Amino acid sequence: MSHPLLAPLQLGLNALRTEPGTTAAFCRLARAQDALLAALPPRYGEVLMGLLDRLESSALFSEESCSFSQRDLLDSLQLWLDKASAQLAG
Repeated sequence: MSHPLLAPLQLGLNALRTEPGTTAAFCRLARAQDALLAALPPRYGEVLMGLLDRLESSALFSEESCSFSQRDLLDSLQLWLDKASAQLAG
């Protein structure tokens, strides 16, 4: 089970996978997770912000014209959530 601080992001990521048009809302949600980011080492925040920047950029282009896959970014966000969960549990 993931940490309660991660629940909003996990729900948002699950929604983003089914509704790609919600990228901006997910990024706003993720950037507003001050309590979560305060509970994690600073590097987690840096990595998350980088992923969100790339996700926002990818939403501006079609999959073919973008230099990175949105699916890969979503997978990277899931990996970030998994590692953050382990860090918070540790």
